Parts: sequence; C-alpha cells; structure tokens
Amino acid sequence: MSAAGPAAGAAPFALSWSGGKDSALALLRAQAAGGRPLALLNMLDEGGERSRSHGLRPEILEAQAAALGLPLWTARASWAGYEREFTALLRRAESAGAKSVVFGDIDLQDYRDWEERVCAAAGLRAALPLWQEPRRALVEEGLRRGLCARIVAVREDALPAGLLGRVLDPALLDEIEGLGADACGESGEYHTVVVDGPGFAAPLRLHAGAVHRAGGVATLDLRLG
Repeated sequence: MSAAGPAAGAAPFALSWSGGKDSALALLRAQAAGGRPLALLNMLDEGGERSRSHGLRPEILEAQAAALGLPLWTARASWAGYEREFTALLRRAESAGAKSVVFGDIDLQDYRDWEERVCAAAGLRAALPLWQEPRRALVEEGLRRGLCARIVAVREDALPAGLLGRVLDPALLDEIEGLGADACGESGEYHTVVVDGPGFAAPLRLHAGAVHRAGGVATLDLRLG
C-alpha cells in the first residue's frame, strides 16, 4: 500500500473517522482501491460527551457506524493526552489485523507528518487517499457519489452560524466560496456530519438543538430522532 491509498487486494485498514464528508469520501476511495475496513476510530473529549474533531454526540457516531455495518472504536482524552490515547487505538487496530489507517486529510502537511509518525509508532502505515487533490473537486465527487452531509460547525471568523444545519450542495459550496471561505473547509472553516451515502443501510434522522459557542467555533447540537 502506498501513502496515497490502499493498493489492490483486500488489505485490511482502520479509518480515522470524524463523521464528516472527507473521512466518508476517504472510506469510499479506500474501498474502491481494494481495501477492507475493519473499524472506525474516533477520539472523544475527556467526558466522552462529544467528538474532539466535530463536536458530535457519541450516539451519532455509533449510528453512522451501525448504518455502515462497521464497529466504532473510541477513546477519551484531553488535548494533552490525545496522542497517547489515539496511539493506543492504533495499536488496537494493528492487533486486529489492520495494515494501515486511512485519513481524510487533503493538503495540510503538519497533519500528515503527525499521522505518519503515530501510525509508524503503532506498526501501521498512514494512507491518505485524498492527498493533494483539488479541494472543491473532492467535495463535488462526494456529492456525486451520493454522500449527504449537513454543516454541524463553523469557525465564525470565516463563516456565519446561519449555515449550521444546512445540507451541502453545489449552491451552498458557491455560497461558502462567495463568503471568502474554502469550499472544502480544510482549514476548519466548517465541519459536517454525514447522514446518508453509499454503504449506509438507512439515512440518519437528526434533529437540531441549540447552538453552542466556544473558542470562536459555533456548533449545532444534533440528536438522533
């Protein structure tokens, strides 16, 4: 397997799962390249109440994993303990037979460097099937493939909180770019939650709750309904 993605053959892999569009597309790409997913990996906050990356409730992550027919493995950590706990998840994946861990990052080199380092420490390879491809083109590919994603968080110095809850489509991508933000949100301008797509047994039914603000990020509280 190369660093770009799984090679031909049913090579087992784990997936670093944010619950959003990029990790979902990375999963599709890795499977199309012949890989076989073993589990989704996600890091939660210290109390286990929200995902570290997108602020999603664990039950939403569990519902996504169930819809995809895959186990979800989580760990809890502060930012200070994040690397230690994530590496422990990687070692669990390696023990289960994974040869690599797939990530949905596109072109942030610091992220890739960290991923390659922690994977190597666990005896695994980091695979980045979306690496250095045009950002908007990747979002559009996901939409063409049938991914349905809602905006769950925005960085308010980049995008307004009024976008929370909206479903990604080409018109919304135009709107995001018109506001001066990256259509893919690769630098954290926004995050999504995937509610349906290829491999989902059924769409997730989510209800919007309150908007929470912390550190300049507005996050929509979504619940299963």
